[in-house]
Amino acid sequence: MSLGSRHRSEVLHAALAKVAPGTALREGLDRIVRAKMGALLVLGDFPTVLNICSGGFLLDSAYSPQRLSELAKMDGAVILGSDATRIARANVHLVPDPATTTSETGTRHRTAERVARSITVPVVSVSEEMGVITVYVGEHKHVLQEIGRLLERANQALQTLERYKARLDDVTSALGALEVEDVVTLRDVSAVVQRSEMVRRISDEIDMMIVELGVDARLLRLQLDELYSGTENDLDLVVKDYAPDTEPGTVEAILAKLQEIDDDALLDTRSVAGILLPLAPDADLDQPLQPRGYRLLSRIPRMSEALAHNVVERFGNLAKVLRSTTADLAEVPGVDEPRARVIKDALGRLAETSILEQYG
Repeated sequence: MSLGSRHRSEVLHAALAKVAPGTALREGLDRIVRAKMGALLVLGDFPTVLNICSGGFLLDSAYSPQRLSELAKMDGAVILGSDATRIARANVHLVPDPATTTSETGTRHRTAERVARSITVPVVSVSEEMGVITVYVGEHKHVLQEIGRLLERANQALQTLERYKARLDDVTSALGALEVEDVVTLRDVSAVVQRSEMVRRISDEIDMMIVELGVDARLLRLQLDELYSGTENDLDLVVKDYAPDTEPGTVEAILAKLQEIDDDALLDTRSVAGILLPLAPDADLDQPLQPRGYRLLSRIPRMSEALAHNVVERFGNLAKVLRSTTADLAEVPGVDEPRARVIKDALGRLAETSILEQYG
């Protein structure tokens, strides 16, 4: 399932990190579950939160798991500081806007969802009967899973990511060889973009699990970092190489659109091609394309983005960059003759390596 926009990932990450195993707040929640009690916690004592509070009493004391489990014996909500290190109020009756829509049925969960939606603050609800911990933030709802099951799912997802990453490496290597030979088609580029976005989505899902697992996910984090390292930057460079123009707004719009489409559309090569070339949505997939050269230039040691941009601006596309002489490169702003020789030699080695990797 697609995770949607990065904003959703960011707000959920922040909320889940506060209740992950190993945190004092999670210890308090686990105490409540073991005691077969329910609870309603608001993570933030901002004025917007206090405006919907009625009754209860002011504590303003340091947080501890023991204090939280004792306060949960009362019916009202507990208001914590946004960093969950302070208990601001307890036994509070929350009065969110009744017009705020909610999909929940239980009183505690309906209140939690309405509060989270109306004032965009993380709210945690613990079900007394089911012992389930649910986190609400904005429009998003996340039910915390049992640690063992979540670890199993995360390991399965890592295996899936490894397979998809291997396939992405294959199509990326093929694209590199085609770029050097100057025989790239829209289909080739769409395949790389398609696979890159698939890998990103899987890694985002694993990242969410890792955040939820907290201290139990150290090895998973290392594995994910090793598998996913550099992939997102490569996607940015591919889009920058083939987008209609190199304006930041254009590249960002294409990347945002890729994240917004559902998984079925992502699996459709023509749909992906239509996002890459928005002005020609029905373009022939076998039409030739020319890369600007940002991706290949990024592989040259100590080649800054600004310098790569100057090279592309000077020559226009990768084919001309590869055919350039040392004297031609020395005319690029920021490139002197020694640096030009280094770039020329590096381009030759990269071109040779790309061909050997594909056909060797």
